[in-house]
Formats: sequence, C-alpha cells, structure tokens
Amino acid sequence: MPLRQSVGDIACTLLSIVRTRLELFSLEATQQKSHLIAILGMAFGALLFLTLALLVFSIAVALYFWPTEQRYVALGVLALIYGLIGVGLFLGVRSKLLFEPTPFSATLDELRQDLKLVERLREDGDGSAVRRPWSSTEDRP
Repeated sequence: MPLRQSVGDIACTLLSIVRTRLELFSLEATQQKSHLIAILGMAFGALLFLTLALLVFSIAVALYFWPTEQRYVALGVLALIYGLIGVGLFLGVRSKLLFEPTPFSATLDELRQDLKLVERLREDGDGSAVRRPWSSTEDRP
C-alpha cells in the first residue's frame, strides 16, 4: 500500500506542476494577445493618418513648386525624405523584433527550473546516496 500511495502522490504532484505551468502559459498568452491587438490597432491608425498627412503635404509641395524650374528637385527631395523615413522605420521595427524579450519567457524559465530539479533528482537516484535530514546514527523523527 505505501508504494501505491507514493506513486499516487507523485502523479498528483506532477499533474499539479503541469496544471500550474499551463495556467502560467495561458496567462502569458492572453497578455501577449492583448498587447499585440493594441499595438496593431495603434499602428493601423498611425499609418492611416500619417499617409493622409503625407499625401496632403506632397500635393502642397508639388503645387507650390510646379510653376518653377525646381519642381523636379522638390519632388526628388520629397522622395529622398520619404525613403529615409521608411528605412528608419524599417530599422526600428527590425530592432524591436530582434531585441524584445522572448514571448512566454516566464513559462520557459519555470520549465527550465523544473528540468534542473528533475535532473538533480535523477542524479541523486542513480547511485549517490539520497540526502536525508537526519544522520545515519539517529533515529527517524
């Protein structure tokens, strides 16, 4: 009976650990989803209004310089400015994607700690004596 109870206790503990990890993963997934939705909404709005402002600005500059000989220079400068802004934004997005913390990092950290604990327990059971809180000369409490 004690062996059966020990196996049951171990199974219960393992299921509890798995349940806790899944709850943590679920919580982080929810946070990531809401973060992504908020960022996408703001990015869409920003792109929409910046595109409208850029269009109006470009038309204003083109109309201002159209009667002069520098109209092609003005359009070229606008294209250069837009290209530099686009490259800067691309590099910003790239750095954000490369250097942001890994999603679900807390879950991964907990799983790493669980793996280390299991490896340590396996090493203790492979031949080295399992440490007990009492010495070999004392009776068990």
